[in-house]
Amino acid sequence: MVGAGEEPRTLSRRAMLGAAGGALAGGALTHLAPSASPAPSADPLPPGGSGRSPGVPGEPNAALALLWWGEQRQVWTPIGWKDHLFRFNVLYDGTVLCEPGPAWAAKPNVEPYRDRNFQLGFVPWPNGIAPALPDRHYYLYREDMGVGLQGWDRAHVAPVLWTEHRLQEGLVFRQWMFAHIPGGKDVQTAVEPLYAWIRLSVEHVDERHAPASFPMAVRLSRRYVFHEAPYLFQDGVVLQARPERAPLEESRGELLHAQTSQVDDDGSGGGGGEVVHVLNQADEVRLVAGPAPAGSVVFGPGAADGIFNLAVTLPARRGARVDLLLPMLPTARADVDAELALGYDRALAEADAYWAPPRDVASITTPEPLVNEVFLRSPSFAEVIAERSPENGVPTFLTGSFAYDVLYTTPTSMVAHMFLDPLGWHEVVDRHLEVYRHTQGGERAPGPAYPQHPGYFASPGYLRAYDWLTDHGAVLLAVATHALLSGDEDFVARWREPVVAGCEFLRDVCAITDHEGVKGLMPPGVANDELTVVQAVSTQAWNYKGLTTAVRMLRRYGHPRAEEFAAFAERFRQTFVDAFRKLCAAAPTWTAPDGTRHPVPQVSFTPKPDNIFHEAFMLDSGPLVLVWAGLLPAGDELMASCREYFRVGPNTRLLGPRTNPIARPVLIHEISSCEPCYSWNIVHSWQLGERERFLEGMYSLLVAGISPHTFISNEHRHGVYGNLFTHPLLTWCVRLAVVDDEIAPDELHLLRLCPLAWVAADTETAFERIATLFGPVSLRFRLAPDHRTLTVSYQGRWRTPPKAVAVHAPPVPGLTTMKINGHAHRVTPGQPVRLPPS
Repeated sequence: MVGAGEEPRTLSRRAMLGAAGGALAGGALTHLAPSASPAPSADPLPPGGSGRSPGVPGEPNAALALLWWGEQRQVWTPIGWKDHLFRFNVLYDGTVLCEPGPAWAAKPNVEPYRDRNFQLGFVPWPNGIAPALPDRHYYLYREDMGVGLQGWDRAHVAPVLWTEHRLQEGLVFRQWMFAHIPGGKDVQTAVEPLYAWIRLSVEHVDERHAPASFPMAVRLSRRYVFHEAPYLFQDGVVLQARPERAPLEESRGELLHAQTSQVDDDGSGGGGGEVVHVLNQADEVRLVAGPAPAGSVVFGPGAADGIFNLAVTLPARRGARVDLLLPMLPTARADVDAELALGYDRALAEADAYWAPPRDVASITTPEPLVNEVFLRSPSFAEVIAERSPENGVPTFLTGSFAYDVLYTTPTSMVAHMFLDPLGWHEVVDRHLEVYRHTQGGERAPGPAYPQHPGYFASPGYLRAYDWLTDHGAVLLAVATHALLSGDEDFVARWREPVVAGCEFLRDVCAITDHEGVKGLMPPGVANDELTVVQAVSTQAWNYKGLTTAVRMLRRYGHPRAEEFAAFAERFRQTFVDAFRKLCAAAPTWTAPDGTRHPVPQVSFTPKPDNIFHEAFMLDSGPLVLVWAGLLPAGDELMASCREYFRVGPNTRLLGPRTNPIARPVLIHEISSCEPCYSWNIVHSWQLGERERFLEGMYSLLVAGISPHTFISNEHRHGVYGNLFTHPLLTWCVRLAVVDDEIAPDELHLLRLCPLAWVAADTETAFERIATLFGPVSLRFRLAPDHRTLTVSYQGRWRTPPKAVAVHAPPVPGLTTMKINGHAHRVTPGQPVRLPPS
């Protein structure tokens, strides 16, 4: 029994293994009940490396992680233009949702577009007419497993998403899709006409038996896919079909008709033929198909009243194709025809030019193609899941697309300080943080003890979902991190005094004593979507992290008040640690496998009303975050006890094959069973140097927190996609595995936790222009064919040089030498080569 003032003992390795009854591998629970996987794509990832760690087959890598985790269900992926108010959302089966108005957690500036939606379903079908929808509500994944075959066109810089349809008749169809606005430039109003170009093509013809031609039926309807949150059995948030919502309505002017015209070949490569314009009752264009051979595109009624059908018949010839042009909103024919005249290929060329990345952003090349593809494609999502708000023309990141099309500041801030800035996308971060400078002090913090304060950062009212007290610290953290990683003097000049005011807010509210909580910390308030007023541990953690990072920024740029706020931060830390130890000493306890008792992880200093999210948020917004925040070290016994509660504690006995994301939380392969993006335990493993656990968590984020097909994040597995929730923590892991500016003050550590999968003789691994606190760093390394020598080169463009550079030898069996920037060094296990900065 843990008594008052007594700290729990660290759980032993033996106790951990015993708790899972042999189901543990490297200290992590074996994943239960993976779903079936579809056949691999005909467009596999390019070869490179073996997919195994040389000499250590069991060390985590991407190939192994794909075996741990089954396919993810009901993924959707946004396709759009930077900062446009609208986005197309493409489901796993190629269904295209045109939803400019509110879908789920929407904001006021899209209310004028409510219900102006449209949905395209693509169904290869023998008679060319998509079959009738069921006459009941149903979850999509229960009809088709919720999985599809998708990927990105590697021939283009622009995001071109393909979806494959494999037909047992002997054909493979693909639909290719990208977004475009006329002129291919940045948005001005953010509500310019937005188009999706969709190409239907024949990708493969079976050599044994195939039809002469086959139709793709395109079902045209209102959007009938909705979100539902049963939180029962294996379901969290699911996509539900409500077929009664599918029919287009005469009262809305939505009923469709078509006009067919003949066009000549204009030399653009599209050829001549028939063009079919699908129009609504006001003769606005809803869809265009062609040019195509006469009779190959047929418009008509669908299988039910109010649903229409476009049959596109393609000959069984590889490369045969027909193009569709889809405006987001019904659009005047003259405007659509101007875009149509440009054609698919020229529109794509404009999009390629528009999406070309800046030359100074990071690039990552490893022997693992999935890793490379994720970091090549993912940054574009950040600018698609964003808007230039029509209210004021100010850009802002958003939290999601088709769900959470609003601004949750805390998780969305991670896109800046843990994802884009470390990868050198500084200009994008600068533009999208500016909204907080404009709105600082405009909102009151969400708690009864808080006054209106000019330094408080919050989500602007016209964008916000809920206010969380963590938001203030998240903004401070994002702003200060950007200043430190970018070195942008203009940004610092704009933000220096808002950062000071933000620190003053924390100082002032921590001096408030008229509340029922720990004095000297932030008073109770709303911490997360539970919307309960409590003095949450996560509130203190996020704001402390923001405060200390702001202090580092102010010190870096010589601000006279830096030491004042540093002293306040130290008082805050000591007050928090003392209060947290007392809280844990008085907490209920749980029994470890070795019979010792430990405090149940505590999430709040004040009593917290119970609700359905309480258990899950013990992990995701509970005390695991304290190591990342810097309030407690990973080696602290309370942190060790907290980690093991989720690894081997009582919840593991209740984990079943139909678990859902708000069930009692556990760590599965070192990531949260609720929201992978908050798997703060990985930070503990990083700090402790627990290589196996760190890599297990990193690779689980890669394949279970992100779709391995389209690289979009989930909020919870099989749940809410169309966001970037997981990318920040994954990027943090990947970066610090090889280029680590955080593990020791004023030192740069290279290759400290580098996966052996990245240490190869047949492929050079390169991390180019990685942003660090010292300046951009480029690192390259390659193993000699005999595996005895590792050649490493690094170069830093120092703004503030590190005091030392430590190069760690990866644990490659037989490795004896590292050749670093041309100089050979003998390898001593556990002892990095320490060098002065070059």
